[in-house]
Amino acid sequence: MPEMPEVQGLVEFLRGRATGLAVTRATVANIAALKTYDPPLTALHGAKIAGAERHGKFVDLRADAAGDELHLVFHLAKAGWLRWYDELPKTVIKPGRTPIALRVGFDDGSGFDLTEAGTKKSLAVYAARSAADVPGIARLGPDPLDPAFDRDAFAALLAGRRTQIKGVLRDQAIIAGVGNAYSDEILHAAKMSPYALAASLDDAEIDRLFQAMTDTLTDAVATASGKPPADLKDAKRRGMQVHGRRGEACPVCGDEVRSVFFADNSLEYCPTCQTGGKILADRRLSRLLK
Repeated sequence: MPEMPEVQGLVEFLRGRATGLAVTRATVANIAALKTYDPPLTALHGAKIAGAERHGKFVDLRADAAGDELHLVFHLAKAGWLRWYDELPKTVIKPGRTPIALRVGFDDGSGFDLTEAGTKKSLAVYAARSAADVPGIARLGPDPLDPAFDRDAFAALLAGRRTQIKGVLRDQAIIAGVGNAYSDEILHAAKMSPYALAASLDDAEIDRLFQAMTDTLTDAVATASGKPPADLKDAKRRGMQVHGRRGEACPVCGDEVRSVFFADNSLEYCPTCQTGGKILADRRLSRLLK
């Protein structure tokens, strides 16, 4: 799943490549991906891209349509991605027979497709007059790299939450932009069990977790910066210390990286670094093995 650093990389790429270009087409191939009807997607035709922003894991392309502000917003979900073309293909998209959910073309001949792999289709596209009109954006918590989001603000979010810290980090209504992969990386850097309860963390643990979150995401954003969309996924994989590395040696201590599997995903962790050597039971509601 694209998370905050990769989405930021996409935003920076689109800001540099598409700003100033006029939209010549915006065609939905998977009608279920389009979540809005007013304004219609066709309202973007002829509009000039004025900029690109990120809200959590949402990409927001801001456009000027004859003096009216419009936004093309999309969320790539678990299996979505953006494929950029300097010369947009002229092939006809056949709905239902393609992984393409949306095709956008610009007046210089360039453009992009939003694609989604697999059978579970969750990618979402919105045309809106304001980014705040998109329900998912309106519900977002603070951005973890916002200068205003300091250690004390982070501690206030954790206070009283009898929830496993892994879930807190992934909850977009609490903290925007962190997903499964980077929550694994943050917890590994903080030397903290994913099952630790947020409300149980002491001041030193909160300090350590906040610093790990800030450092991990800052480094990942720097790694993604300046890369074209085609390179962002591999850059993310190469930067992972534990996520997606089950069975490999922890780069810090050399212990075997372990997994806990859930219905549609998994978490990875290092027992030596994070759980005092204990192995987490492979059940969603379990605690540490006795």
